[in-house]
Amino acid sequence: MTEEEKRREVRQGYAKIASRQSSCCGGSTSYEESKKIGYSQADLEGVPEGANMGLGCGNPVALASLKEGETVVDLGSGGGFDCFLAAKKVGQKGKIIGVDMTPEMLDKATENARKGKYANVEFRLGEIENLPVADNTADVIILNCVINLAPNKKKVFQEAFRVLKPKGRLMVSDLVLLKELPKKINKVLDPTSCVTGAMMKDKYLATIRAVGFENVRIDEEKHYDPDLADDPDATVQIFNAKTNAIETKKVSELDKKERQRMEETLKGISSISVSATKP
Repeated sequence: MTEEEKRREVRQGYAKIASRQSSCCGGSTSYEESKKIGYSQADLEGVPEGANMGLGCGNPVALASLKEGETVVDLGSGGGFDCFLAAKKVGQKGKIIGVDMTPEMLDKATENARKGKYANVEFRLGEIENLPVADNTADVIILNCVINLAPNKKKVFQEAFRVLKPKGRLMVSDLVLLKELPKKINKVLDPTSCVTGAMMKDKYLATIRAVGFENVRIDEEKHYDPDLADDPDATVQIFNAKTNAIETKKVSELDKKERQRMEETLKGISSISVSATKP
């Protein structure tokens, strides 16, 4: 599969997510899952309805130490959730730019900004490997669970480095692999799932350093809650290779093979929040 074919698959998948208000990764509800990964009740209640689509795996805004007047660029901004949280931190003197390659997501985010009257937030259509943002624009760049969906991950970090001002800060939350997933699991993963394309943790950090970032460190790391496998009401998305379709099932509805794949996958992934600076 070429890089452009991969992007097309992800774009089509996220267009469907935008229309049906569901998460890419399953879970109980966007609200409940978001609290588990670091968002407060005030965060969740303080944004326009529909902005939180359950697409993240951490809360980069909470860790970015945003200051009033700063310019923030959010790569893979989805429905605008993190953009709106960041907008409150930087105030009216600051600016937020969200970039997403899916027109349906961009429309949703723009409408959410209108509903919330966010005058300091704008959204731009573009790929995170080729950002529609000028050099040395941002004080801070945030990303939330999008690198794993990009075909050229090194190019994403290179673009983030280009767009950041000198001494600018990178804050990214993402899923990484603790061990290589078996081929049998990779074959049945949904192309838009949070695990598809995830990198090994050491390689992920090395890629950030390789493009020129300094002070690269893991600020938070969370392993997936093993209780998920015992929650009958939790949902997961299963890619059915026979029908070439994504199916959402409750954990209690999984057959033996599906449950084994889920448990094996959960053991091999971790959610990390990484910070770095541009010299």
